[in-house]
Amino acid sequence: MAEGVYGLVAEFDDPDRLIEAARRARESGYRRMDAYTPFPVHGLLEALGKRPTRLQWIVFIAAVLGGVGGYYLQYWIAAVDYPINVGGKPLNSWPNFIPVTFEMAVLVSAIVAAVVMFALNGLPQPYHPLFKVERFQRASQDRFFLCIEAEDPRFDLEETRRFLESLNPLSVEVVEP
Repeated sequence: MAEGVYGLVAEFDDPDRLIEAARRARESGYRRMDAYTPFPVHGLLEALGKRPTRLQWIVFIAAVLGGVGGYYLQYWIAAVDYPINVGGKPLNSWPNFIPVTFEMAVLVSAIVAAVVMFALNGLPQPYHPLFKVERFQRASQDRFFLCIEAEDPRFDLEETRRFLESLNPLSVEVVEP
């Protein structure tokens, strides 16, 4: 790892060029890299070699548990804890329980999704070394960036710079920690 260097960042003006650059970097043996885009880019995760997120499964399980919890709460109140026979209806009147069951599933899954999304993304992150790169401000507007980190076993400052420049980016800059 190069001393005093976080990595190298290459700037692109097209998402397809970024995907191609990420794919070629992965094929060249780089593993510690990340891409920054102003909008979601289909195929970028695969090009970077990242695994799909587990968030949807976590949210699904939270929704099921929220729905079951909502149903059980209503059942417990209506049939066990404080049973009131109204008009001869059964105490466990499941059609009446559907709205609250659905709303509890939505509420619990939304809360879990927000909390887990922040945890999986490592947020909040008020500082990142890329914030020092002046051109990086356009990452939220119209530019696409590929950063190869110095922690990558294959990282060599000059060799990685030559590799990134061979991808025809708009610029390649050193990122200081």
